[in-house]
Amino acid sequence: MKFAIMGGTGLIGSQVVKDLDAAGHRAVPHSPSTGVDVISGRGVDEAVAEADVLVNLTNSPTFDEASPAFFQTSMDNLLAAARRSAVGHFLILSIVGVDQVPELDYYRAKALQEHILEAGPVPYSIVRATQFMEFMDSVLSWTSDDETVRLPATPVQPIAARDVAAAVAEVAAGPPLGGIRNIAGPEVFALDELGRLTLSRRGDLRTVVTDPTAGMFAAVKGDVLTDTAKDARLAPTRYTDWLS
Repeated sequence: MKFAIMGGTGLIGSQVVKDLDAAGHRAVPHSPSTGVDVISGRGVDEAVAEADVLVNLTNSPTFDEASPAFFQTSMDNLLAAARRSAVGHFLILSIVGVDQVPELDYYRAKALQEHILEAGPVPYSIVRATQFMEFMDSVLSWTSDDETVRLPATPVQPIAARDVAAAVAEVAAGPPLGGIRNIAGPEVFALDELGRLTLSRRGDLRTVVTDPTAGMFAAVKGDVLTDTAKDARLAPTRYTDWLS
């Protein structure tokens, strides 16, 4: 099959392309660097033409109130192109628990993206993943100084980007789900404990202070970012192995 991978040069997309190519498919990566702009629509029709499957891994450049407009415009452009090209399967990557954190602009934006796809004219799949292990450095940087890192005790279930890409490639190569598949890492951590583990393994002497008001994940109530329904496909990579 032929796959058009929007965001195909990024962290997840580049590995999805490799996985699909290795399975004998033809996966073509698209991004602004290849001349495709999902907001202006430049190059979108040409990128989607003759594709059997469209995989959208593009992301908003910000996590603030501007993010809903990004997903609205990009999905409108991609769905229109997919319809014109008779694409048989449209997949997006989303977030476990995304519809349960309305306090966060970015999570509302991703939930909007899901709703647009569900209401669209193309058979679809949604893969929801828990937080990427690769994003932990960014999380640590949000509320840190030279001596301390402040983090809430929000439960998270980190997953390696490599495992996310494998799951996306698997779903993309199969029939449309017409629904959602959840994927998660094999272990649940409190975010502050995950921060302590990360710093300890790296020899970083900063102290993690538990602060329920610190950072983006302070807005998350309970354990909604983990596999609370116990229906996720659990990935094999453990966090300590990934750190190694």
